[in-house]
Amino acid sequence: MSSNPIDWFQNGNSRSPEALSSVAETEEFDFSKALDRPRALNIERQRSCDDRSLSELSIGFSPRHLVIKADNFSRLGDHFDQLNSPVPKSGLNTPRSMTLESHPLTSEAWEALRRSLVYFRGQPVGTIAALDNSDEKLNYDQVFIRDFVPSALVFLMHGEPDIVKNFILKTLRLQSWEKKIDRFQLAEGVMPASFKVYHDPVRNHETLIADFGESAIGRVAPVDSGFWWIILLRAYTKATGDSSLAELPECQKGMRLILSLCLSEGFDTFPTLLCADGCCMIDRRMGVYGYPIEIQALFFMALRCALQLLKQDAEGKAFMERIVKRLHALSYHMRSYFWLDLKQLNDVYRFKTEEYSHTAVNKFNVIPDSLPDWIFDFMPHHGGYFVGNVSPARMDFRWFCLGNCIAILSCMATPEQSTAIMDLIESRWDELIGEMPVKVCYPAFDSNEWVIITGCDPKNTRWSYHNGGSWPVLLWFLSAASIKTGRPQIARRALQIAESKLLKDNWPEYYDGTQGRYIGKQARKFQTWSIAGYLAARMMLDDPSHLGLVALEEDKQLKPLLKRSNSWTL
Repeated sequence: MSSNPIDWFQNGNSRSPEALSSVAETEEFDFSKALDRPRALNIERQRSCDDRSLSELSIGFSPRHLVIKADNFSRLGDHFDQLNSPVPKSGLNTPRSMTLESHPLTSEAWEALRRSLVYFRGQPVGTIAALDNSDEKLNYDQVFIRDFVPSALVFLMHGEPDIVKNFILKTLRLQSWEKKIDRFQLAEGVMPASFKVYHDPVRNHETLIADFGESAIGRVAPVDSGFWWIILLRAYTKATGDSSLAELPECQKGMRLILSLCLSEGFDTFPTLLCADGCCMIDRRMGVYGYPIEIQALFFMALRCALQLLKQDAEGKAFMERIVKRLHALSYHMRSYFWLDLKQLNDVYRFKTEEYSHTAVNKFNVIPDSLPDWIFDFMPHHGGYFVGNVSPARMDFRWFCLGNCIAILSCMATPEQSTAIMDLIESRWDELIGEMPVKVCYPAFDSNEWVIITGCDPKNTRWSYHNGGSWPVLLWFLSAASIKTGRPQIARRALQIAESKLLKDNWPEYYDGTQGRYIGKQARKFQTWSIAGYLAARMMLDDPSHLGLVALEEDKQLKPLLKRSNSWTL
């Protein structure tokens, strides 16, 4: 094999970005054929209802105004039936067991999603976080990058990529703004957490207002926004088969700026990305500072997506070399040190401490006495997962849904580890799924631990919000991971549970309780990513070829020489 990393993914004289940028692929997964060819989508919008009537629901008005205006949708009748008709089946043979009958909840979800559209100067640019009619608006009247991702996937799967294209270009424009917080200037590549459309009624003029963390609770800049932007750009390219958007000089520069931030050299001795609390979906103090699994998995996936999107010019090749080197180190680190199953738990339980030199087994000096009592009963005989965090003298043993599902979709997890993660979910169904999918993390902090780690945050009391709450948006992550591992019955079972409550409860943001039995005490209703997460999950189950938008194939070059544990399939 060539010592030059760029040679690993060059493919003869082909000049297509994918041929030159993709890392080696295999056909181990049934969905691989769906990933090879982008499906041609009909991107011509149906004019079954007047665009002008929809644009009146723009975020230029208040959420209260939006809800009042939304009543007009009840009079559109059959127009929405045509607009929301199921997307045609792909040419692939969909297994019978993975096909679902049309559910009446989907039409209600589509209507709610249409109501959430945000318009800027006549064009849709995203979806509002929540159509909440409460007096306390906070920032739920904005378009969040991470929140919009499931909405974007739904629109792509439905053959409406223009909304996603507009969103990508508008957020790219916001990235170029000068960003200052308390006289401190943020890095050029930082993407906003959210933005809103401000309508000046006097001048009859609309402008965008972005939040880079200066208005957020805790004043934390979002690390995940840039990664989601790259992942979404790749999904758009895959859905449309059109690479012209990604090849725009502005998009190439935006990617390079994001990559410059996370690939920069410093004092780190680990290939993982050092982050503050509140920098991701877990957006409040929850002890995820350091190297949270969610960010590491998104980092890994964004790097692999960037390999497919970067152009083969001098700057692009330079970044590709850096990406390949980082991916090799990151995959080894995550698969070796973040992975926990019964065998590894036994090893940690018997760790020696204060080991010195490169021969140390306990490389992070994790004290065995720090093992929490719950982990011994939680760990099944067959199953495993990536723990929440690993850093010097600290291992966060909590299970986080988003990070583990992205690890499967990005192939940060090996096929054996992916199977073990799904084994764990089935083995611990009541704890992780319960009466409303899916727990954002498990278990919850309580008592003195809650006081110290969350700072007495009243929103993050035990089994609520991000402290063990259940989030319907995570349905699409679970469904995608289930399909990719050949276990669609897991997604189908979880979806049936959610369908019994979501519409009746008005699409809450999250649920409380050990089983997710109660609507969250501060949960907003008509939460857009709860709606879109359900639609994305159902559409993927109905047509698994959609999985290609968010799933990558295994790269043989990144396959580690790791000893199998007793939880891996032999």
